[in-house]
Amino acid sequence: MCGIFCLLTLSASHVEWDKTLHEHLKRRGPNISQNVTVRDSGFQCLFSAHILHMRGLLTPQPFQDDAGNILEFNGEIFGGLPVTPEENDTAVFSQQLSSCCSPSEILSILSTIRGPWGFVYYQKDGDYLWFGRDFFGRRSLLWKFDAEINALTLTSVAGHNSGPEQSAWQEVPAVGVYRIDLQAFAETGSATFEIYPWAHGGNDLFSSCSNIAPNGCTAVMNQSGLTLASPVCPLNTSIPNSLSEEENHSNSHLCVKDLEELLASRQRTNEVSRLINVLSEAVRRRVQALPFKEQDDPPSSNDPASVAILFSGGIDSMILAALADCHIPASQPIDLLNVAFKLQEPKEQTETERKPKKHKNKLTDIQNHSDDSQTYGPFDVPDRITGKAGLKELLELNPERRWNFVEINVTQEELQTMREERICHLVQPLDTVLDDSIGCAVWFAARGAGIVTEGGDLRPFSSSAKVILTGIGADEQLAGYSRHRIRFKTSGHEGLIRELAMELDRISSRNLGRDDRVIGDHGKEARFPYLDEDVVSYLNSLPVWEKTDLTLPRGVGEKLLLRLMAKRLGLSQSAVLPKRAMQFGSRIAKMEDRREKASDKCARLLTG
Repeated sequence: MCGIFCLLTLSASHVEWDKTLHEHLKRRGPNISQNVTVRDSGFQCLFSAHILHMRGLLTPQPFQDDAGNILEFNGEIFGGLPVTPEENDTAVFSQQLSSCCSPSEILSILSTIRGPWGFVYYQKDGDYLWFGRDFFGRRSLLWKFDAEINALTLTSVAGHNSGPEQSAWQEVPAVGVYRIDLQAFAETGSATFEIYPWAHGGNDLFSSCSNIAPNGCTAVMNQSGLTLASPVCPLNTSIPNSLSEEENHSNSHLCVKDLEELLASRQRTNEVSRLINVLSEAVRRRVQALPFKEQDDPPSSNDPASVAILFSGGIDSMILAALADCHIPASQPIDLLNVAFKLQEPKEQTETERKPKKHKNKLTDIQNHSDDSQTYGPFDVPDRITGKAGLKELLELNPERRWNFVEINVTQEELQTMREERICHLVQPLDTVLDDSIGCAVWFAARGAGIVTEGGDLRPFSSSAKVILTGIGADEQLAGYSRHRIRFKTSGHEGLIRELAMELDRISSRNLGRDDRVIGDHGKEARFPYLDEDVVSYLNSLPVWEKTDLTLPRGVGEKLLLRLMAKRLGLSQSAVLPKRAMQFGSRIAKMEDRREKASDKCARLLTG
């Protein structure tokens, strides 16, 4: 992974680039930094790259080949192109691009890659600048055009501006890749992007080209009509003819034992087995693709963990932990990063408030314990309680493994300080209350600074794992959000399918760029097993009723196939935990203005 930057200007321009932005980039790539400048009679390109060494041998970027082509690659090649353990994927990718003589050949290579990427590529032959993000937008890339000095900036991370340029930065839409004719830019002084879209783009993309480019630039479809081949199969839009008798479950007050029995009765053996296979392989790729070590350097039992997991104890993170356990040597620890924001002091309850309340659609065992039981400490938030319960399950699965359950405790004072100093720059250009809550929670979790319990004693701990697995993508594909249940109730399977299709279409702009910037700020890399191309293709191939059954209660119906998989892997109570969003489970949403809506503009980000 790395922080990449490109500044394109007219040759006559002299532009000083932001030193703060440079510091943000260096935090993403602390191992080695390098600048390369390309000058022509009419234009100038400054390339700057900052490397976090993650694969093969340490390879500096920008990577320049013998022909003068320059590549900045912020990504991981997990498949499609052969990369041996001792090879660096940037060097392999550059070698492939160097052999290309036409746009179609470049698109063919990009279509082949399996894994997350954002890239900038200067093609010497013809003076073209290519750039873009992968199909899901799993790596951040931002752009901004300054019309006064005719300067285009591309960067992995930018910064917060309080002046008129506050909203100038935009995320590069993950609708395809882009190409600029640099000689045409030099002659006209205006930047025109040719778009080479992903094949799924359809006619909507053609009609919205004018809305894609940043202010002062023009976007046009490439005249040859070339596209990138989609790395995943289309979503299965089949609708069942009718619901069977057994699929109508009106009783929403089942206890955990009832739900476990219900899961046990729904085998779906083939589908569960196939999901285990593809998701396990996705995890394997991500936990074993690490910096190359010589064979005479055996692992030590005292070595720190190489892999960490954003861990709430919910089903998504529990499955990642169980699968990671299968592919990481038993002698190596795994860090479980569990974040909690300090609860406010409880007020004295009145007699009326002490009376038990009725809870609709809540499990009567685990869920009531985690949501409604007595609070034992200021950081005993719901995710901390379920996280500790999940740790017990993992210890039962593999008691020989050292599971570092890292309790990351955040006070309001530290939250406010770090938001102003660091996080507000990373969340931008997103700016809602939801972006603030999740961005802050993920930043503190990824930092990994907290305490662990050893032999009954607490001690300070800081995770040094460079790979962080996150469960994003499970809810979007398997109907895990409450809005999916609402949509199903109002519009049936047809409405649910439309909602799920929209989830993946917008995940790049809503979640992934932000999370990449926030996690990358610690010199660590986010990896998303649920968004592995093979996993998405398999889930897309299934009819919706094989993946979820929203006639069943919360804690079973949503993500049903994943829950069946969890039971097969030997997990127990975590398999029937209902979805709890990170901002609520960590209690960051309760720490500040409770009257805000998730979609409101967040004043704390805008004034940070």
